[in-house]
Amino acid sequence: MSTTISSNRPGGGIKWRWPAVHPEGRKFLLIAAVVTLCFWLLGWEIAGWLMLGLTIWVGAFFRDPVRITPVGADLIVAPADGLVTQIAEVPPPPEIAGPDGLGDAPLLRVSIFMSVFDVHINRTPMAGTLRKLAYIPGKFLNADLDKASEDNERQHFVVERADGLRIGFTQIAGLVARRILPFVSMGTTLETGQRVGLIRFGSRVDVYLPAGTTPQVLLGQRTLAGETIVARIGEGGALDGVGQ
Repeated sequence: MSTTISSNRPGGGIKWRWPAVHPEGRKFLLIAAVVTLCFWLLGWEIAGWLMLGLTIWVGAFFRDPVRITPVGADLIVAPADGLVTQIAEVPPPPEIAGPDGLGDAPLLRVSIFMSVFDVHINRTPMAGTLRKLAYIPGKFLNADLDKASEDNERQHFVVERADGLRIGFTQIAGLVARRILPFVSMGTTLETGQRVGLIRFGSRVDVYLPAGTTPQVLLGQRTLAGETIVARIGEGGALDGVGQ
């Protein structure tokens, strides 16, 4: 359950804190730490330093920071941390197309690429009920390639609001990713920004915007899962940006 912990009203404050390590990553962190300790006890100093660096990276990879999700019925937030690499009009994936999914008309797809240094906990872009959850086995191509949406291992989500509006998003495995883990199941009622899964290690998340929705992010922009506003439902007008 989420609670209101911040606002843009004057007054008050909040302190920075270390992000927690997600339970899924704690076993890997423990293994790396034990191996590091063994190397040091054996006097293998170089190997010990290398394993210490790996242990720190494992902890950072599975970090699970608290995110402050904007509240608004028309808001669609980023499902992933990373770089916006594609904004394209495409047909919905066949696994979540049709009358019980996203329909058959082309939709705008916003692709967010996650490097191995990004947070890999994924979150739902919109509140609603999880109507579809479809896992598709596949290849492990570079997740930055357009064909990764069709060829790579992936997992599709379709979330439906109370008024029937639906949004889809897809976790896509990449070159080094070897497992996609869902945290939710069909029929689950989700809040905007709620954690829904993890891709281990790396890759990409695509979000399919409802018809008539204009993205509020730009190519090359970085997003934070559960915080960055990707789009406002029904809002027109494309954005332009400048790199500086």
